[in-house]
Amino acid sequence: MANLCDEAALQDLLAAMRSAPNDQVERVDQLIGQFPEDARLHFLRGSMLAGSGRYIEAHQSLSRAVQLAPDFAIARFQLGFFQLTSGETANALDTWGRLDGLPDGHYLRKFVDGLRCLIRDDFAGVIQNLSEGIALNTENPPLNNDMQLIIDRCRPLAAQAHDGGEAGSETALILQQFAQRQRPN
Repeated sequence: MANLCDEAALQDLLAAMRSAPNDQVERVDQLIGQFPEDARLHFLRGSMLAGSGRYIEAHQSLSRAVQLAPDFAIARFQLGFFQLTSGETANALDTWGRLDGLPDGHYLRKFVDGLRCLIRDDFAGVIQNLSEGIALNTENPPLNNDMQLIIDRCRPLAAQAHDGGEAGSETALILQQFAQRQRPN
């Protein structure tokens, strides 16, 4: 079994991240130096780096988290979401494949199903699945905000398609806009 960071140090890091998320990279790097096999630390590092616009390093850290703990569902979801918003659709689908083993009523499964609908320009499916996932997700409320942004972008496109109009392939535009919202100004 891998040597993991103790719960008190992890909770202390999480509390610090809530108050100053971008200022904790050095701290998490120190913990990774002590506990290099702790996937949670690599996941947190990847999340912080993505939030501060250091995308290449974020991708490496999220990938490492999934490599260390292939069943770490939230890390796998976030890596796939990062890949999708970076234009790596095939990689995202591959990364998410393992999440198909989650129960049908799991919020991450609903989110993945919704994002798969987005890839297919099935905007009604996006709205339905992401909305169901939001209703199920009490574990990670900030993720609900991200999914709600996608729903809000898809509503007019679903209405347009329902009215018989051509929605066209808007997926790339939605993902590009979402990725830009995630980048600091």
